[in-house]
Amino acid sequence: MSSSGSTYGDIHRYEPPRESTAAAIAIVLLTFVQIIFVSLFVYGLAANWAIGGLDAGTGNMLLGFLLSAIFINLGFILLLYRKEFLPDVMIVKKRRRKWEDLYIREEDVEGTTIVDGTGAWDTVKRAIYPYYKR
Repeated sequence: MSSSGSTYGDIHRYEPPRESTAAAIAIVLLTFVQIIFVSLFVYGLAANWAIGGLDAGTGNMLLGFLLSAIFINLGFILLLYRKEFLPDVMIVKKRRRKWEDLYIREEDVEGTTIVDGTGAWDTVKRAIYPYYKR
């Protein structure tokens, strides 16, 4: 569904989400796996696997693997949620010129000179605070 409006804030394209059941089941299963990984990681921290509970480097590697598995699994959950349950919306935005992001007025595009007839303190104030009123 698209609209013909070109004013700022109009919705240009809107595609509803698919909301598939398979994605919902996959998110629930990945959430259970996430809970298992987090509980193993917390138990490993509480049992001091990294310090002396296991071999010298094995505990650190196991905790590192669990932490990376937690974030990768969370990434897959968020990926599935974004793709299957959020709508695809394109909104008309205002096009801005390059200088509008950097300067306040169009005449200040070329910059200002350091010595412009005013005092040095006013020049410092304009350099530090660009919204300074003249």
